[in-house]
Amino acid sequence: MGMTIAEKILAAKSGNKTVVPGDVVTVDVDTVILFDNNFMPTNWREIIKVADPSKIVVTFDHRVPAPTQQAAAAQVTGRAFVKQFGIKRFHDVGHNQGISHQLVADYGYALPGSVLLCSDSHTCSAGVFNCLARGVGGPDIIYAAIKGQTWFRCGETVRYELVGKLPEAVTAKDAFLQIAGVHGEHATMNVEYGGSGVAGLSINARKTLSAMSAELSAEFATFEADAALVEWISARNPAPFVPVRPDADAKYHAVRKVDLSALEPLVALPDSVVRNSYPVSKAAGTRIDQAYIGSCANGTQDDIELAARVVKGRRVAAGVRFIVIPASQTVYRDVVASGAVQVLLEAGAMIAPPTCGACGGGHMGVLGPNEVCLTSSTRNFKGRMGDPSSQVYMASPATVAASALTGVITDPREFMQ
Repeated sequence: MGMTIAEKILAAKSGNKTVVPGDVVTVDVDTVILFDNNFMPTNWREIIKVADPSKIVVTFDHRVPAPTQQAAAAQVTGRAFVKQFGIKRFHDVGHNQGISHQLVADYGYALPGSVLLCSDSHTCSAGVFNCLARGVGGPDIIYAAIKGQTWFRCGETVRYELVGKLPEAVTAKDAFLQIAGVHGEHATMNVEYGGSGVAGLSINARKTLSAMSAELSAEFATFEADAALVEWISARNPAPFVPVRPDADAKYHAVRKVDLSALEPLVALPDSVVRNSYPVSKAAGTRIDQAYIGSCANGTQDDIELAARVVKGRRVAAGVRFIVIPASQTVYRDVVASGAVQVLLEAGAMIAPPTCGACGGGHMGVLGPNEVCLTSSTRNFKGRMGDPSSQVYMASPATVAASALTGVITDPREFMQ
């Protein structure tokens, strides 16, 4: 019997010929990413050795620049760890810093067929690079750093066959909201993306789908490799790799077709994205206090340039805070060079340094009592971005930008004719 992408990688990394759903395997880990939260006093445990310093990446992303003394202390601990073990792939606050999942894309840290771990739940973002990537708990990430291994239970896989091409003003975020709205949770299962429609999606767009798959409760999210993916990785990492493809007779829990050409702008209503996504028209006219573009899922160059295209020559509505946060310093430099930042500033947006920021309720956009936010970030459950009484709607960067202009949730197609 054939295997899916996830099953093939689990088999290869555990030394088995085959792996089937239900198997529990110990696998070698290729990359371990630690970030500032790992070094918080309540989370950190002293490490006296690591398996391989060259396989460790350290970045500060959740609270950057440090907004509290505790956050600053965590960064001091992190810098000491880097120095102690000679970690070369270190992204301190400065020119090469960014959200960990964006750094994976910027620097080619994930190779096809590899296993990557981080203790952030959206680590499955890296699955866009034809690898297995997953968020694990604090003790598990420390164990992986020390031993170079971890364990997984192999789950069943749902395959999404993407066909067609996204219409104007419709994005990969809308594709995700369609999947989440129709199919709901995928707990204990993997998600595999393929089909002819993948070729029409940029790497950044594909990464939106893989990152957001965490909101489906998926274990792993993987993409088939194509020429565009191979070119992206090869331009950033000279190491050799072999793309992993599913077998023609691979067994799936389900195979579902998503016609990208039939999609429209969608919005998730507050408190969940699971079976809670609807056409923008359902929420159109809802007043907002804040419009937020950023996060590992939608803080890319594509996202920010799309927002700039929507707002060009226009002004943000009075009473709306329009916050835009590039996912990394690399992205920040690119959108400055392209002119997108200037357009956004002239429209009245605030551009903040790369950080997870308000996506996790940390800082730079935290919501107050009863405020309403439309976000393109990763989660919208109660209290996620601030006060528990606030409401968070989720949509694409295009929809967020259009709504910032009107002060109410708005279909972006009105501004992209």
